[in-house]
Amino acid sequence: MTRIGLISDTHGYFDPAIETHFAHCDEIWHAGDWGVGAGTGLATLSGLTSARIRGVYGNIDDNAIRSVYPEQLVFTCEEVKVMIRHIGGYPPKYNPETKKELLIHRPQLFISGHSHILKVMYDEKLQCLHMNPGAAGKHGWHKVRTLIRFVIDGKEMKDCEVVELGPR
Repeated sequence: MTRIGLISDTHGYFDPAIETHFAHCDEIWHAGDWGVGAGTGLATLSGLTSARIRGVYGNIDDNAIRSVYPEQLVFTCEEVKVMIRHIGGYPPKYNPETKKELLIHRPQLFISGHSHILKVMYDEKLQCLHMNPGAAGKHGWHKVRTLIRFVIDGKEMKDCEVVELGPR
């Protein structure tokens, strides 16, 4: 069983409450747009727990983040194939590059950020769960800062919790 903390669009702001919400996570996944001061945010995430940090860069991220994180990650967690991209769209409205990558890799779980819109929805056509944790930072048009916690246990993705961090 792997407990995941999922976050995106921090834009350089790391709420101290994130430490509490991710304290028992085995892995923390960041779906891009770490933002200005992201090195501080990365250090913050790394210092939270002994959790493994995985992430991708977003459209606002500079070379400091791009030198550490790729544009796309494809990996297996337990028995679930995962794909993470910052800009992805959502079922069935994926951007063209993401749609191509989804068809190549055929993940069971696709994670994106960028829109600042929290979504958890299943794509019947691709047989894939899509998650976007919304935005945890203070920059953007969203009203409430959010993140997600969930569990991967073998082939199962379960115990999904949306955490509201407060107003932007």
